[in-house]
Amino acid sequence: MRVGIGYDVHRLVKNRKLILGGVEISFEKGLLGHSDADVLLHAICDALFGAVVLGDIGLHFPDSDEKYRGISSLILLKKTNEILNENGFSVNNGDATILAEKPKLASFIPQMRENIAKCLDISMEQISIKATTTEGLGFVGRGEGIAVHAVALVNKKK
Repeated sequence: MRVGIGYDVHRLVKNRKLILGGVEISFEKGLLGHSDADVLLHAICDALFGAVVLGDIGLHFPDSDEKYRGISSLILLKKTNEILNENGFSVNNGDATILAEKPKLASFIPQMRENIAKCLDISMEQISIKATTTEGLGFVGRGEGIAVHAVALVNKKK
């Protein structure tokens, strides 16, 4: 077994869609980034790459490559899983915490879990997603961005 930790942050801006866990959420702002800026999926990708010592999301899907402009991060997560499989690993489980002052996310979490599980070829029971605020503190508390902490456990295939 191997464990990896992922962390990502994206700025909230006007005139962008807010996509978290592959779910489009109606909100006045969205996340800024080269892809769809799905901060949740990016943190999970980094946790998975870290667990198997394969760098990070920027190494595999660089923002300098135009083929990733506007791409769905669900595609990136699925490709991350393929890279893990090619290297002899499979995902055991994952856990992530979304830090966002607004919007409220609880009602979207089941769909996020379903999307992630599908990309990783695992069951929803193997993916935990939580959301919390920062009680008005820091850049998250001021509504300037959203951050995610993620951890993943992977197994070496036999």
